[in-house]
Amino acid sequence: MSDGKHADDETSLLFPNEGAHGEQQRRSVDSYMDSSDSGESTVRFFPLDVPKPPTAGGFGMSDGNSGLEALTPVEKHRYKGLIISAVVFIALIAALVGGFFAARAYFSDKAAPGVTVGGQSVTGQDESALRTTVNAAYSSSKVHITDANGKTLSASLSDLGVTLDVNTTVSNVLNAKSSEMVGQVNPFNTTSVALTLKTDDSKMTDFLTSKLVDESQQARAASVEYDSASNTFVAKSGADGQTPEISTVKAAVSKLADDPGTSESAAVTYSEVKAPITEQTATQVAQDANARLQQAIVINNGEGKSFTVPAKEVATWMSFSNNLDNGSISIVVNQDAAKTYLQQELPTALNQDAVVEKNIKNSQGTVLAVTTKGVNGVAVKDTDVTAQEVVNNLNAGQSATIKAQSDVTKYTTTSTVAQYDIPNGDMWIQVDRSQQKVTVYKGTTVVKTFNVVTGKNGDRESDPGTFFINIKYETQDMRGADYLSKGVKWISYYNGGEGFHAAPWNLTAIAKGDPVNYGSHGCINMIPAEAQWIYQNAPVGTMVKVIGAQPTAAVR
Repeated sequence: MSDGKHADDETSLLFPNEGAHGEQQRRSVDSYMDSSDSGESTVRFFPLDVPKPPTAGGFGMSDGNSGLEALTPVEKHRYKGLIISAVVFIALIAALVGGFFAARAYFSDKAAPGVTVGGQSVTGQDESALRTTVNAAYSSSKVHITDANGKTLSASLSDLGVTLDVNTTVSNVLNAKSSEMVGQVNPFNTTSVALTLKTDDSKMTDFLTSKLVDESQQARAASVEYDSASNTFVAKSGADGQTPEISTVKAAVSKLADDPGTSESAAVTYSEVKAPITEQTATQVAQDANARLQQAIVINNGEGKSFTVPAKEVATWMSFSNNLDNGSISIVVNQDAAKTYLQQELPTALNQDAVVEKNIKNSQGTVLAVTTKGVNGVAVKDTDVTAQEVVNNLNAGQSATIKAQSDVTKYTTTSTVAQYDIPNGDMWIQVDRSQQKVTVYKGTTVVKTFNVVTGKNGDRESDPGTFFINIKYETQDMRGADYLSKGVKWISYYNGGEGFHAAPWNLTAIAKGDPVNYGSHGCINMIPAEAQWIYQNAPVGTMVKVIGAQPTAAVR
């Protein structure tokens, strides 16, 4: 810049605006123009004083002109671009946030992106699908086993006594990455979930022994078995021998938990061992199990009916768990088996229908006798609760009487007013032991009188009291502890085994009225035709009153 005019022209190019504002800009630049030693001028640039955007009140200015109208076309274009860019940016952020939360909601009950099981992606699988995937991975996992003798064996996890906890495994898959806010839905953030497995060392040892060790060389633990012939548990002796070391196999199983659905190899060695469980231990456990079988477990319905769980059934619920590490045997009671059995048996054994109680009253309302005893109805329920009590007592080795859970329906009562105190009233029968006679009444009216012989003196006497005919047989074989009378006719029972019946073999005793020498076993012996009359004319429910003292000699 050799002269001022030229400099002014350049400054004009930099600041095209006219007026005071342009002039101020020009002076700002001029004041910072330096001359070097070479005589050339250098311009130092600073930020321009760009017009500010419209105020918070909008584009309207105080003079009524639009804020945009105060800007140059370039500035207008610039601000419109900024506004559009801001709107697009905000929309993009909103879309990303909305998409993020939508993805989290979608995967709330499904496996998250980037989650794998055994190298297989399970993204988006729900609980049902995960169960299938996890079970398939477990089933297809194998351990290839070899020993120094050249024996080989390919075994599944199930063969080796390794069980899969499906519920826990699936829960772990669904919860994988759940604690990560953004990472949960990031497919590039990967997580591998292992199977949750449980190894039974005893089952693994037994399986490997059975497959790799000759039977004659196997170490065998003493055990307890049920002998159906004697209905008892008995001890079975064990033996010393070889057993495989399972540490390498367990290590292979551990790898398969992390990488299921594949195969792992394990080389086993053998060691000489004593019988893991002694016969003495097995004998003691067998005795303990038998003691439990002898403890009666009785279940009642609280209304007179009871059920005793058969010892043979209890025996099927009992099994034995061997702990080879400490040489012990534990008795295990299968609660599910107890529940299933009692669910089937208790309703049949303990349910009962309500029975209406029937009584007879006199005309004054006094109950003279109950002809049919009332019984509450019972419906057994919640048998699993009862089963738990049964199992608890079996585990404790103690007998028990348990009341079953049930719904009880109270019986109702009906009454019959019997008119025994009026002429030609209701029929009833009087047995007079002192006279050895039976008198049939209708109310106070005598209908019939019969000679009879009652029970023999001593413990066979006919019982005094008020009773009611409850069952009748035209013909029946009658038996007792020391007698059998076949084809007895015209029987009307009123007091347990006591009743009226024909006694053609005892007609002399009936004629004499001699229970001392020819008395019955408690029944009322009658002439056949007269016993038939009672049978045909005195219905069930007829009152029978046995009165009078037992005679000491024949009364006729």
